[in-house]
Amino acid sequence: MRVIAAILLILLAVSALPAFAFQDPPKSDDGWNFADEEEAGPTWAQDLRDQAPDLALFAGFATLALVGFFRKSEPLKWITMGVAVLYLGFARSQLVTVVNIFALTTWNLPVFRHNLVWYAFAGFTVVTTILWGRLYCGRVCAFGSMTQLLDKVVPARFRVDLPKKIEQRAVYIKYGLLGGTVLYYLLTRDISIYRYVEPFWMFSLRASTGLWIGLGVLLLATVFVRNLYCRFLCPVGAFLGLLSNLTVFRIKRWKECNTCTLCEKKCEWGAIQGPLIIASECVRCDDCERLYLDQKKCPHWLILKKKAAQAAPSHS
Repeated sequence: MRVIAAILLILLAVSALPAFAFQDPPKSDDGWNFADEEEAGPTWAQDLRDQAPDLALFAGFATLALVGFFRKSEPLKWITMGVAVLYLGFARSQLVTVVNIFALTTWNLPVFRHNLVWYAFAGFTVVTTILWGRLYCGRVCAFGSMTQLLDKVVPARFRVDLPKKIEQRAVYIKYGLLGGTVLYYLLTRDISIYRYVEPFWMFSLRASTGLWIGLGVLLLATVFVRNLYCRFLCPVGAFLGLLSNLTVFRIKRWKECNTCTLCEKKCEWGAIQGPLIIASECVRCDDCERLYLDQKKCPHWLILKKKAAQAAPSHS
């Protein structure tokens, strides 16, 4: 029931949030790829018929992502990531991108009725971030999903753990890239800058040789430093990180979390520091939440079992 209620809440919120939408990277001559009044169907009914298959596909994907999230199912999470790479990545080339943030700064938004999937995707991203945090980054973003799937096949011996002091400072790089890129756009109105701060163009397979070389270097570096781009360089991650400070439903903690470091060591995103979960860095990957509920590993449950055993009457 919680899953169904959440899905209904998302759909209601999507219909009420057209002004907060994001869009795909530019493809058309005007740089924004928005459907004009003259280019679309003449009626609401025609628009709905034309967009119904894409709406159904996205609704199915969103449902998969939410079911896996609410069930804290690791297999469903990896399935969602695989679908994200194939469906949102290569099939649709639809990701939240810094271009979308440019659109917000100039309020250059598409006509709602002609771009329903666009708004559904945008609404899903914004609403889930406000409700639960960076769910989008953790399992919906096609590039992030691809690098996390890559991480599953890379031998652990190749990994390099950054010193804590460097790691904690490096997370601010993405905020500098976000601010610098938006400022550059506001001064020049040059949308093409997005290609030099994010690799999402790879899913449309259109780029210069230099950009492909840069992407290769980035992916090679990701082999050694887990989640390198997503954690330290992604301007969209920075934007959603700022938005996640409004998150309503945060991860629960036991009082034992004040001294226990199991979740902190488990977290691959550097989002846990002692008892504190940093909302702007947490992508709701479920790792610490599964541990939180694991009655065989979490110290909270082990302490309760020990107390119960001590309180139980002994039989001589």
